[in-house]
Amino acid sequence: MSERPLTDAASGPTLGETRARVLRLLRAADEPLGVQQVAAATSLHANTARFHLDNLVESGLADRQVEDRTQPGRPRMVYRATAQDTAGQRSYQLLATMLTTLVAGELPQPRQAAIAAGREWGRYLAERPTPFERVDAEDGIRRLSAVLAAAGFAPGAVDDAGSPVIPLRHCPFREIAQQHRDVVCSLHLGLMQGVLAEVRAPVAAERLDPFVEPSLCLAHLTVSNT
Repeated sequence: MSERPLTDAASGPTLGETRARVLRLLRAADEPLGVQQVAAATSLHANTARFHLDNLVESGLADRQVEDRTQPGRPRMVYRATAQDTAGQRSYQLLATMLTTLVAGELPQPRQAAIAAGREWGRYLAERPTPFERVDAEDGIRRLSAVLAAAGFAPGAVDDAGSPVIPLRHCPFREIAQQHRDVVCSLHLGLMQGVLAEVRAPVAAERLDPFVEPSLCLAHLTVSNT
């Protein structure tokens, strides 16, 4: 069985090898460490150790404080790792996969359920017009594109030769959508339908063609004459 990653690849700030080693040292320590202690344990110059420690503080991965000393002498600055749950790995992709497989495997009509959920979220995310405001097709498509852009779909210029088509050049759920298109792409179609319904535009999202190219999906719209 192939090994599947359980955490998101881009979770948290990216650390170099040396800085990651300093962070591991802080996390393993029972008490805050001073610069000289870190330098000795990692075979780094004191100034280099201080540089990495200060960068960990700026990244939120470590805290810096003045040592509480009971003995005479100037207190030193010491460092401790922050709680790992605030900067540790995230597994949102695994969560999305688990929930998607639940919908696909347990609901009697997963596609319809995904469309319905998408419509509700589309209504919630839409730029709702003011009372009695008339929204034409062009403005409705603009409002839809704004929601899609905010969600990370990178919509391109609308091809309005015939029925309007919005090219979506990035799928923010690509890894999940490639495995469970029926659920995820239906969710996206429903989201577009919900946005257009909420803004009261004479436009409907008819269908979504997923991955017509590796990084391109096409959202097909229809414009009502009424």
